[in-house]
Amino acid sequence: MIGVIAGDIIGSPHEYIATKTTEFPLFGDRCRFTDDTVLTIATAYAILHRVPYAKAYRDFGRRYPDSDYGGSFFNWLMADDPRPYRSWGNGSAMRVAPIGFAYDTEGSVLREAERSAAVTHDHPEGIKGAQATALAVLRARTGASKDEIREEISERFGYDLSRSVAQIRPDYVYHVSCQGSVPESIIAFLDSDSLESAIRLAISLGGDADTMASIAGGIAHAFYRTVPKTIERGVRDRLPEDFLEILDDFERRYPLDRVR
Repeated sequence: MIGVIAGDIIGSPHEYIATKTTEFPLFGDRCRFTDDTVLTIATAYAILHRVPYAKAYRDFGRRYPDSDYGGSFFNWLMADDPRPYRSWGNGSAMRVAPIGFAYDTEGSVLREAERSAAVTHDHPEGIKGAQATALAVLRARTGASKDEIREEISERFGYDLSRSVAQIRPDYVYHVSCQGSVPESIIAFLDSDSLESAIRLAISLGGDADTMASIAGGIAHAFYRTVPKTIERGVRDRLPEDFLEILDDFERRYPLDRVR
């Protein structure tokens, strides 16, 4: 799960500035966690403690209100009677990776991904983006090859994963939709050769950098199974103690090397 948070923190200075290169410092003074991290931690907490996803998102979101939430999500967060708002935004995909790490069957991952998305992002594209991301994490974690992941996600969800980052990058612009950013984030993982590479490639597309790097980083962590010490240290140094406790508890409960 730390790969998701690494993508968010490393990508945070690049949002809105259309970085089109993989050559940039991993960590700097402007690197910080944003809504991607807050809500990913909330998803992990919901799984660990069997708390409804909506309650976890509202509890953590209100605890960290200055984390660059989208306007519709922030209104939902602060509403007295929150309702799903038919969003197709990539917020459903950015927070879903813990489901792919925690659940061991295709059916349970798809079901839980839909449940986590639907409390806010109940548009079919919002649900599809969450399911595609969570299923890619599951397949990466359980030994599927990149070709197998590419084929399954393409066929099941109708995403065009035949392109490369190099082909996408020149004309790609900022998208917050699942349909306009989740496939490209998955491609960044597919083109990578390490966790760091996946994060750099996702950011280099010049789009919604922190969220796309979070999505790519989560899948890459599941596939490559290790996090470089420099990245782990850079992440942990920027997280509050309550996040670290949940992260460590989750990784103890759902280790990557557990019997499948």
